[in-house]
Amino acid sequence: MQTHTATTPFGRRPMSLGMIASQVTAQNAPEGATVHKWHVFRDIKEARLALGATDRALAILDALLSFHPETAFYSDGALIVWPSNEQLIGRANGMSPATLRRHLANLVDCGLIVRRDSPNGKRYARKGQGGEVEQAYGFDLSPIVARAGEFKELAEAMRAEKKAYKVVKERLTICRRDIVKMIEAGIEEGVPGNWGSVHIEYQAIIGRLPRTAPRQVLEAVAAELDDLWTQIRDVLESFVKSQNLNANESHTERHIQNSNTESKNESERGLGIKKEESGSGGETDNLRSLPKRELPLGIVLDACPNLLWLVKGGGDIRNWRDFLATTDLARPVLGISPSAWEDAKVAMGEQQAAITLAAIYQKTDQIKSPGGYLRNLTERAKEGKFTTWPMIMALLRAKLDAAKSAGAGVEAAEGELSAAQRLDRTEKRLEISDALRMSMAKQDRET
Repeated sequence: MQTHTATTPFGRRPMSLGMIASQVTAQNAPEGATVHKWHVFRDIKEARLALGATDRALAILDALLSFHPETAFYSDGALIVWPSNEQLIGRANGMSPATLRRHLANLVDCGLIVRRDSPNGKRYARKGQGGEVEQAYGFDLSPIVARAGEFKELAEAMRAEKKAYKVVKERLTICRRDIVKMIEAGIEEGVPGNWGSVHIEYQAIIGRLPRTAPRQVLEAVAAELDDLWTQIRDVLESFVKSQNLNANESHTERHIQNSNTESKNESERGLGIKKEESGSGGETDNLRSLPKRELPLGIVLDACPNLLWLVKGGGDIRNWRDFLATTDLARPVLGISPSAWEDAKVAMGEQQAAITLAAIYQKTDQIKSPGGYLRNLTERAKEGKFTTWPMIMALLRAKLDAAKSAGAGVEAAEGELSAAQRLDRTEKRLEISDALRMSMAKQDRET
């Protein structure tokens, strides 16, 4: 029978209030309590992060538990084991002595074991004549019994937290996928909406998501994405309902392409522009409700490559400033008067007017009077009946049709790097859609 219980560590190891607290807890085990040591160890493993225990420390605890011959631990039983470092190393997968000492200290700090050091720091047991242990020095496993209920509660809490984390990750993944594909659908189907701004808002939300984030951060981001998802879904559903109630096939075609295939003017037919006198109230509303996002510069240059002929020294157009400067050179080449050009910039805005001029320059062989054509488009812009999107899309489709007629197959078209050929499969695929697919690919890699 033990006559004294050591409370202070041997050698230079200091005493701490945490050690005293662990010793008090070990002594206050419920009377008559009995636990299955491996069941408690399973709970400890699941609650490892909450307890602050390392994985190596748990390997050592596993070895310590194996040195006790009994599976059932009793609150009034002798729960001290005294293996040597060599024996512990053998059962703890051969870790180094320094690693062993460091993780034993971790077990003590976490309150999973209590040191019972001998006067000389050795671990041993003194037995009586009948073989009964009178005094033992080593590691006390009493916390396994005393804190079994606490370990179980922590394990249940950790399991619930893991489940909640998994659920929010799934919710986040599905929401991101839905938003990306709904934006793509809105762009490709010509649904009115500022899809460029929606994509920017989506990227801003995702940009606040770190690579490894706690559940609370994921839930906050998921809530923002849910709101964005609802807004996009409402827009798409409203468009579908309006189409079911009011639309017919020709109306839908005009709405998507903003073009009139019956136009007698060859240049307008090539650029996808409707004649002014053919418009109605419904067409005007559709034109005004087209997305207000800006055309990417890369798309414009793919549609109007002839503009590069005017760049001095065979250079390149790297930004909108270069683009505007080049269109200023194209104006006199087309014979457009300065007054017509100024009117166009006032009615459309400088950038949109420059895009219009680039499209006219691209189709100059089909337009007899570029100046008159630009004035006509300017008047239409003043009435809200003109946008540059259909012009650029028509040029891109014409470019693809020409490539196909020259013998370019689908595989060759997909192998090109230009945005015009990426638009082949979906007719109006935009750079924003490519950015969205990149976001989905990144999301798949993360998950």
